[in-house]
This record gives sequence, structure tokens and C-alpha cells, in this order.
Amino acid sequence: MHEVAPPPRAGSNAPLAGPADAEANKAMAIIGYIFPFLFFIPLVTDAKTSPFARFHANQQLVYFIFSYSAAFVSAILMIVLIGYCLFPLVALANLALMILGIVNAANNRMTPLPVIGGIRIINTN
Repeated sequence: MHEVAPPPRAGSNAPLAGPADAEANKAMAIIGYIFPFLFFIPLVTDAKTSPFARFHANQQLVYFIFSYSAAFVSAILMIVLIGYCLFPLVALANLALMILGIVNAANNRMTPLPVIGGIRIINTN
């Protein structure tokens, strides 16, 4: 009798990093999502040759630019009161992106963040 494999989980088609590469650079990838201004750390250490570290450094830089730009725009819009409604939404989006990035890095996945993850600033090859 043929055994049927379970269907793939959502998001499981993302490329996995090499186990040794991911384990060696996992902490830097996670810290970069918690403190996005530290995105450059993997690029100036021995991890600069790691595809896993470079991928997550790019995601962190894009997240950093998005989060601070969105917060700045919503702060400016507070002048016309719409920013008071927009700011909590921006904060929730930032929190969701941060959690997704941490989960992806912790699971050795190189999954782009939703909406902003397709932007490439740092060459990840």
C-alpha cells in the first residue's frame, strides 16, 4: 500500500540554509530583528560570506527602513489627526514583521518577510 505524504505546511517551500551555516549565524540573525539598526553586524564579521546571514541582514535592513519610515510618516500625520489612528497600525505591523523574522531565523528558513521582503538592497549571493 502506498503511503501518502502529509501536505506541506504554509511557507514551508522557502529555502533552508545549510545546517552548519544557519546554526553558526542564527543568533546574529535573531538579534538583528530585535534591534534592526544592527543589521550590518553580519556584514562586517566572519558571517559576511554566509548566505543565511546575508539574507537576514538584507531583510533586517528593509525592515529597519520600513519601520522607521512608517513611524515618521504617521508621526507627521498626527498634525492632521489621522496619524493617531495610523500609528497603532504601524506599530502592530512592525511587531508582526519582527516576530515573523525571528521565527524564520530561528527555524533556519530564508523566507522573505510579507510585503517588504522582496526588496533587495544587500546582494545576498
